[in-house]
Amino acid sequence: MLGPGTPLPAELDAAADRVTAALGQPARVGVAFSGGVDSAVLLALAVRALGPDRTLAILGVSPSLAADERTAAHAVAAAIGAPIVEVETREGDNPAYRANGPDRCFHCKDELFTRISDEVASRYGLTAVAYGENADDTRRPDRPGSAAATDHHVLRPLADAGLDKATVRSIARALGLPCADKPAAPCLASRIPHFEEVTPDKLRQIDAAESALRALGFPDSRVRHHGEVARIELPPEDLPRATEPEVRAQVHRAVRAAGFRFVALDLGGIQSGAFTLPLVGAHA
Repeated sequence: MLGPGTPLPAELDAAADRVTAALGQPARVGVAFSGGVDSAVLLALAVRALGPDRTLAILGVSPSLAADERTAAHAVAAAIGAPIVEVETREGDNPAYRANGPDRCFHCKDELFTRISDEVASRYGLTAVAYGENADDTRRPDRPGSAAATDHHVLRPLADAGLDKATVRSIARALGLPCADKPAAPCLASRIPHFEEVTPDKLRQIDAAESALRALGFPDSRVRHHGEVARIELPPEDLPRATEPEVRAQVHRAVRAAGFRFVALDLGGIQSGAFTLPLVGAHA
């Protein structure tokens, strides 16, 4: 478990102090928590500054959250020593979310922060809510969820303190967080091309296929949903192994078992923001 006195190297300690200053001294803060490295570092630094009794991890649960990610988030919160609660989000009830435009993430985050305000804040005595946007995120045009955070007056201490992703990971490693080197894990809906409807069935297919890939030794993958076709993105260094005859057969069988008819391997590797950036960039 992470102790409040866990030492950090001087440079990282200064960065942590900036995060603490940006967080302020709320009576009790809720951290929108996914178990990823950004929200985990924010949660850990909040526990260091305020103590576990004044800090609460809040995990939004819906069909867009992979089952493995839900389990891992609870394990990370336990390692930090922070209490965690789940809140059921219903973004799938919103036609604007299901329509899957480039603003889909806005509607998802808006739903999460609304549920936190309506169902969590008063019950747990929260006086502030924060989330793990970092300084790199603020420079990307494909992060519409940031606007939802602004609308709901949600704090973003990592970004305000100027911490980029590399610094966040360095702090996570120094604190011994189990997610320090965890690959980014965007929500499952990000695997569906924009303007193609987000449905629970599609999300279940994606979750099952990616879970099967992890079981086959591919911890970082994206299964893009193109109707009957699953387009698999892997880090470039994993592509040779995926094409070995025995492994290729296992991948093909596992992904077809998730409900796809055809299985394709994208030679371009993992492409962050591949669906959204071309659309929002045209208007940047």
